[in-house]
Amino acid sequence: MTESLRDSGEYENPYQGDQQYATAPVNPEWPPPPAYTPAPALKKRKRGPVALLAAVAIVAAAIGGGTAYGIQELTGNDTVASSSTSTNVVPSSQKGTVSGVAKAVSPSIVEISADSNAGSSTGSGVIITSDGEIITNNHVVSGASQIKVTTDDGKSYTAKVVGTDSKKDLALIKLENASGLKTATLGDSAGVGVGDQVVAIGSPEGLTGTVTSGIISALDRDVTVSTNESQGQEQGQGQQGGEWPFEFGGREFNGDTGSDTTTYKALQTDASLNPGNSGGALIDMNGNIIGINSAMYSAAGASSSAAAGSVGLGFAIPINTVKADLATLRAGSTD
Repeated sequence: MTESLRDSGEYENPYQGDQQYATAPVNPEWPPPPAYTPAPALKKRKRGPVALLAAVAIVAAAIGGGTAYGIQELTGNDTVASSSTSTNVVPSSQKGTVSGVAKAVSPSIVEISADSNAGSSTGSGVIITSDGEIITNNHVVSGASQIKVTTDDGKSYTAKVVGTDSKKDLALIKLENASGLKTATLGDSAGVGVGDQVVAIGSPEGLTGTVTSGIISALDRDVTVSTNESQGQEQGQGQQGGEWPFEFGGREFNGDTGSDTTTYKALQTDASLNPGNSGGALIDMNGNIIGINSAMYSAAGASSSAAAGSVGLGFAIPINTVKADLATLRAGSTD
């Protein structure tokens, strides 16, 4: 062995005392090294409104419209867009015109003829699916053994009752072997105001596709109609002169409503409605359906020619009531 250990257990430094490995002297002509400057500390990023809104936007994408109100509160924006009343069915070049509404919506309105043991009835309906689901009044099809539907282009179909709700005077029928039909756009009756312009489309006295116009005269009118099938024949043979009986303001119109009645909140309009308009559409100027026409006062028995025809007292079931009842009707309710 050529190596020896010190008492401390370390190896002996073989270069100890060797001058060629000694520390070199500092050359006074060399520049001194730069002074050490510590790097600045990183600042903590603030989580301001931009970051917060980005997070809200991600949540909005995940859970949908429920976050719209939250974003409104964070940004201070007090405008929340409506997804229904802002829909423009009418082309922009004809927006706000009766002719524009009529052209856009008439293909979605049908004439309904129903036969039963109590007689026959004629009413109207609104197409809500391309394969032939149609909303109408219960009293138009109540107790019907056969239903015939004529569309705006003159085509005829047979139909079956899917579901009825006599308490709301609503019914859902379905055409047989139908497809590719023009559907209506259901609006938001909660956004309707007194004085708003409206258009009514239906088949009064069997005159298919009749268009009238007016305004919303009042909201939340209590209208009482009969739920008795024997009185459910609009234009019935010899029945109250063919007019649907109803009550309003404690008075009966167009005949006795009978003992079985139901009351609902209705939109009142001065758009001309006559027998056969029941089940047809009340439409805003953007082409959205805001109500289903259901009752009208008509002084048909008056001797004065000035009192004949519509006198501007018509009532429609708000479309929000229809939308809330649609699942029940589709499930086959027959109350």
